[in-house]
Amino acid sequence: MSFIRLVCGSVMLLLALSAAAALPRPAGLEPEIRFWTRVFAEVPSQQALIHDNRRLDIIYARIDVPDSGDPAGKRRVSEQARKKYEAILRTLAGGKRDGLTAEQARVLALWPADVGNDELRRAAGRVRFQQGLADGFRAGLIRSGRWEAHILDSLRAAGVPEALAALPHVESSYNPAARSHVGAAGLWQFTRSTGRRFMQIDHVVDERRDPYRSSEAAAALLQYNYSILKSWPLAITAYNHGVAGMRRAVRTTGSDDIETIVRQYKGRAFGFASRNFYVAFLAAHDVAEQATEHFGPLEKDSPERVAVVTLPDYVSASSLAAAFDLPQRTLRSYNPALLDSIWSGLKYVPKGFALRLPADRLAAPAAGLLAAIPADRRFRRQTPDLEHKVRRGDSLSVIAARYDTTVSELMAINQLKSRHRIRAGQMLHLPYQGGPGERGPGRSDPVPPGTQTYTVRNGDTLSQIAQRSGIAERRLRAMNDLTDGNRIYVGQRLRLAEGAVAVPPPAATAEPAAAVAAVAAVDVDADTEAAATTMQGADSALLADPSDYLVDNDRTIEIQAAETLGHYADWLNLRTQRLRDLNDFAFRQPVVIGRRLRLDLTRVTAEQFTARRLAYHRELQEVFFARYRIAATEVHEFRPGESLFLLSLNRYKVPVWLLRQYNPDLDLDQVRPGTPIVFPKIERADGDHAPAASVADAGAAAGAVVN
Repeated sequence: MSFIRLVCGSVMLLLALSAAAALPRPAGLEPEIRFWTRVFAEVPSQQALIHDNRRLDIIYARIDVPDSGDPAGKRRVSEQARKKYEAILRTLAGGKRDGLTAEQARVLALWPADVGNDELRRAAGRVRFQQGLADGFRAGLIRSGRWEAHILDSLRAAGVPEALAALPHVESSYNPAARSHVGAAGLWQFTRSTGRRFMQIDHVVDERRDPYRSSEAAAALLQYNYSILKSWPLAITAYNHGVAGMRRAVRTTGSDDIETIVRQYKGRAFGFASRNFYVAFLAAHDVAEQATEHFGPLEKDSPERVAVVTLPDYVSASSLAAAFDLPQRTLRSYNPALLDSIWSGLKYVPKGFALRLPADRLAAPAAGLLAAIPADRRFRRQTPDLEHKVRRGDSLSVIAARYDTTVSELMAINQLKSRHRIRAGQMLHLPYQGGPGERGPGRSDPVPPGTQTYTVRNGDTLSQIAQRSGIAERRLRAMNDLTDGNRIYVGQRLRLAEGAVAVPPPAATAEPAAAVAAVAAVDVDADTEAAATTMQGADSALLADPSDYLVDNDRTIEIQAAETLGHYADWLNLRTQRLRDLNDFAFRQPVVIGRRLRLDLTRVTAEQFTARRLAYHRELQEVFFARYRIAATEVHEFRPGESLFLLSLNRYKVPVWLLRQYNPDLDLDQVRPGTPIVFPKIERADGDHAPAASVADAGAAAGAVVN
């Protein structure tokens, strides 16, 4: 352990030294930086710039736009302006240079004197509308004072440049309540899938909404990006475009220079937002540093004076409000990570939650007030979950992982014939897990009064159900047309009241044996759409995954962890023997992580294959991060006689696919003694430290075993 601490200390020292250096600012990107400086500091939200989306120094007009309460009006104005300048550019691209109108002459003068018709024709397809952000930026500067000190501490602790405190200006204008159209939330605009790697995000707690926890998570993510990419411009751009996308940009251009990548990289997903992310960040940093020059004198909000207590038990919001003599609305404003289920009384504030309180409004030290809560208002467990509302992107595997149950049981309880037939908005019944404050079978607890139906669980008997529901067994059998009291089934819905709707027992179902069966069959249109967006989209579950899942032009792929020939054959609609023949593999010869494999794309396109592959890895990772999160990292020096796979699964309890994400350039089959290997440290997503075996089991279930 002493060596590990020494290596970790050395790594953090190197990171701190690199963080202290000024962030690169290529002279060739100054036009882009000036453009975003103007957007952030000069143009208010009631105005917009009409500009070329590649040459940001060419701005055709500054126009007025309707206020934010009229989105249709804004779209109409932006479309009219865009069409106006597209028409002017097409006219000029036709070669017209004489008899120009004043506006045509002005537009032409924006371009170099030797501009050609082809360039003007391309420019006609690049006219873009950018609304001003100056008033929002100023408001964000004022808000930032509340959390600035904590953010700087978090960045320093992670070895991340302090300048990255400007990133929330780009992401959210320092608004912790901000949400994007793709579901990103909070100051740092984490998506659920990426945020789950570092924070608790579920139906009870969403730490993306907490400026303190999300800032710590953002520092961890940025440090991870840098550890893989070894460049702050690339690491910052990866915050938007993904680590894999930036690794691909480096390979494609042959350069890790951000200006070269911005100018030359033509990746399909590397659009305007990704291309401009680093320069917009630099501009935001400039404006924040020169706030008085741009906005005049302004006073930032004062840092919050808070007392923080960690709850040793599950406690209701009402009990906490009474204990601290505070309105619930005050508790809620200081603890935005707690969701509606807490404040409505359906859920308790979780054990281990760091509760924030207004320090100047407490009558006594917070710890003492917390300790005074009576024992009968403290609970060992959370209230049980009885239903789950399906969200976009959910799968039965992810839902099962979240509620510590199985896909088979969910299918049985909900009468599902296929694990793939769920839809957003659907309400799924969950296995009953006991009375309030307790998890477990709960078969001795009374069924709550007024309950209309009961779903049979493993180990139930009809007499127990009758006793707990207060109904005579004979009447229970009659209401449910049961001729044999011993013939009840797991998942069967029994009537507990006359007129209630009961559901017949489900047909027997079985868990698919192969991991690939967890992936729904995808039709051609869905495949094409998924592959077109690829994994770098802002809503992707794989944003922090550096692995290359795309098919190269020579029809080969890099073999990734948790993949087998069976997976590839299934995604290609082929027999595995065809792939063995194509790659000269002997029978039962396993695939090797990091090697290349040739594909037969006669039955599916490369885009379809990629979409199916991404769907598999997306679900694999979402299932794991529904249960666990990354708390820290350790560096281990590989020693003679050690097995990397045994270290991963037995000692560090990390799935091999996750280990490779932290060591993407490491040849896992040929690790030499003395090689430093980064291992992520895993803990339960609900904040409890997971028993070692449970993490190993989850890793194996999520595809940790390579075969």
